[in-house]
Amino acid sequence: MSNQNFSLTWSVLEEDSGSLLREFLSKCDISKRALTDIKFKGGSILVNGIIVTVRERIEAGDVVTVIFPPELASGGLLPEPIPLDVKYEDEFVLVVVKPPAMNTIPSREHPNGSLANGLAGYYKKTGIQATIHIVTRLDRDTSGLVLIAKHRHIHHLLSGQQKMGQVKRRYQAISEGLVAGPGGVVDAPIGRKSTSIIEREVRNDGRHARTLFQVLAHTASHTFLKLELQTGRTHQIRVHMAHIGHPLAGDDLYGGSRTEINRQALHCFELKFLHPFTKRMMLFQEELPEDMKNLLEVK
Repeated sequence: MSNQNFSLTWSVLEEDSGSLLREFLSKCDISKRALTDIKFKGGSILVNGIIVTVRERIEAGDVVTVIFPPELASGGLLPEPIPLDVKYEDEFVLVVVKPPAMNTIPSREHPNGSLANGLAGYYKKTGIQATIHIVTRLDRDTSGLVLIAKHRHIHHLLSGQQKMGQVKRRYQAISEGLVAGPGGVVDAPIGRKSTSIIEREVRNDGRHARTLFQVLAHTASHTFLKLELQTGRTHQIRVHMAHIGHPLAGDDLYGGSRTEINRQALHCFELKFLHPFTKRMMLFQEELPEDMKNLLEVK
């Protein structure tokens, strides 16, 4: 497979013998949008090496190949030579570590220097002809593991996993004050604060949000936590910890102090997903960054 000519191939089994190709491709999770793109933007579908339409009837032993149209580089996204901390890469996915003080995608306030800009630069340097497809995003000042799909169809498959709760991320955080007990659950709806376009808050008319947390250790004034999201709301961990009276250290948007750390002390340390093609369970972990380690060592 080349990035300019992304293709997938299947052998037809007995259970699909006699099926319409359209039905077979639907079972293979080829979306209607993908089929439309293939038809009108330069892709093709082959059975045993012969170009066919989705109305073709297939038999056991047939070899079906889908050749997707070439993707264009992301328009309007400036490629930048930003060094990337790559944890894993194959022809389908990329896992990188995002440092704090870096946007995942450009914003009005920070139009350059984002992870997406760095990915565009990396793609250009290595000859990957594709749009930037970031599957899991992190806030600007949250560090940790990020999953990227190298093709639109891969993004489609991983987004499906996300909707089923099968792309799992776990976080480490340092909150202000001493959180009592071994851990717990915060189940409180989150919505946009009426006076802000950025800030969120717990509110009755918000969307359902549920966060699990476990106390790992205490310092004299902070608590080291492990957290897992059961929903994916904007600023969810930050809002929920502030809601229970323990905002994250450094998170001045939600009541934390920047005296000892100049960003919210939040790190995505674990990423787990099912590889969309090898079907292997992929698990990645990344150690705590230095600024959070230093905060834990303050007595």
